[in-house]
Amino acid sequence: MYIAIVPNRHSRPAVLLRESYREEGKVKNRTLANLSTWPLQQVETLRRVLKGEALVTPTEAFEVVRSIPHGHVAAVLGMVRQLQMERLLAPQACQERQLVVAMLVARILAPGSKLALARSLAEETKTSTLGICLGVTEVDEEAFYTALDWLGTRQDASERQLASRHLQEGSLVLCDVTSTYVEGCHCPLARIGYSRDGKKGTWQILFGLLCDWAGRPVAVEVFAGNTADPKTVAVQVAKVRNRFGVQRVVWVGDRGLLTAARVQEDLAPVAGLEWITALRAPALQKLADEGILSPALFTGQDYAEVTHAAYPGERLIACRNPLLAAERARKRDDLLHATEQELETIAAATRRAKRPLQGQDQIGLRVGKVLGRYKVGKHFQLTITASSFAYQRNETVIQHEAGLDGLYVIRTNVPAVVMTAAEVVAAYKGLAVVERAFRSFKLTDLEVRPIYHRLEKRVRSHIFLCMLAYYVEWHMRQALAPLLFDDDDPAAAAAARRSIVSPAQRSDKAHRKASTKRTEAGYPVHSFQTLLNDLATLTQNEVIAKAAQRTFIQLTRPTPVQQKAFDLLGVKLQM
Repeated sequence: MYIAIVPNRHSRPAVLLRESYREEGKVKNRTLANLSTWPLQQVETLRRVLKGEALVTPTEAFEVVRSIPHGHVAAVLGMVRQLQMERLLAPQACQERQLVVAMLVARILAPGSKLALARSLAEETKTSTLGICLGVTEVDEEAFYTALDWLGTRQDASERQLASRHLQEGSLVLCDVTSTYVEGCHCPLARIGYSRDGKKGTWQILFGLLCDWAGRPVAVEVFAGNTADPKTVAVQVAKVRNRFGVQRVVWVGDRGLLTAARVQEDLAPVAGLEWITALRAPALQKLADEGILSPALFTGQDYAEVTHAAYPGERLIACRNPLLAAERARKRDDLLHATEQELETIAAATRRAKRPLQGQDQIGLRVGKVLGRYKVGKHFQLTITASSFAYQRNETVIQHEAGLDGLYVIRTNVPAVVMTAAEVVAAYKGLAVVERAFRSFKLTDLEVRPIYHRLEKRVRSHIFLCMLAYYVEWHMRQALAPLLFDDDDPAAAAAARRSIVSPAQRSDKAHRKASTKRTEAGYPVHSFQTLLNDLATLTQNEVIAKAAQRTFIQLTRPTPVQQKAFDLLGVKLQM
């Protein structure tokens, strides 16, 4: 018996089950059944049976020996190579460069220790295809420490290349500093200092980040933990001018970094150096007391340029944000109320019949703790005696401070012909992208803290590695924005903004993504981390064909969301 396919002129071919036989020495055929209605797969199966082939189920024919997460590695490593990060680290391939790339990719995918990374790459315990893709499956943690030391020697050259990519003469340079805590006390950079992580009394290091106008990191510098923020400015200025060779830039820093003293000592004497910062509270109060920041200044507008004899050759741009004013008033009221509650507890303790709180020193100690916690001591008038304590709000001081709610003054020496007032305000508010970078460093993605390294050179290399990882992540976020909760229509968002002083607005497209949890194309919306987790489900499978006892590697088919992510990144999915 056999299967015959007979063409028909105006209809689909006829599929017939036929039998051959001999009659009077001649070969003849007869049709046993018409199989034209059968599915082609079923017809093919019958054909194989008639040929005597052995039929087995897929599970009997093939066995998946091992599945290794691959998609997230392919996405990040593809972006690393698209950005030419390997060449940025060193022009020639070497073992150290491969290990640094492995640490960079792992910092984005799963931040951890060098020991954990070495185990995740080893053949017996690998948790992704990272080691396979980079050819570093059999290395120990000491090799990674050696590679980290090598990275430190390449920082200067790598940062110069990043600067050549993103900084030109006249560029905006956004700068800011943050701190993070150190485990142990043997690192020479570790000092007791102000903790921005809320870890009081812990050893700290300080690091300053330089970004271009869009928020791409260009360079990072590490300082001892007790270094005052303004003291970092001169080092960063020298780096940009001397090491990067960019002589004319516009420095943008907040009022705590580019203070009046730093402007006078570090920036003003340097020819061709322009800057944008803001006045601190005492200077702001002085302008208000002199009537320069009167309410009439903001009639019909929320920013205006003013002049003052104390700032010759400079521009002062006064801004008023009503929403910021309301938030500051609310916060002050909450702090005052919380302080009064605790002060009343102390006052009641001095009046109780049994074991009353007595002594100016003891009463003052408890009052000081309360005022130190809430930072509103100047708003209260206190009376402390040996046996009593009384307090009341200082309404004059409170009203005086309330008059500045929502006001800030931007100070700059950039000429009006170079940047308009609105552009200066936008540049100063652009510091938010540096704050976003610090959040990614410390909170959500890269887990730069705490610092476990004890050698100064390794602390510096660790921070630099995290900066390179954020550089890759920044570009990935920009490309993947249509699939993320991020706003991927900045032009519409800018158009929806009433004024440059008013809070940033999200576009209608971003609001729809947030409310429906779906993109316009119908894909589910992700955060950056959940999208990486989704990509990790695209695996590299080691499959064995049982009949031939042959092993081969096959990728799982990407889902529509995964394929869209690779398309947006411009990365070709391959093993």
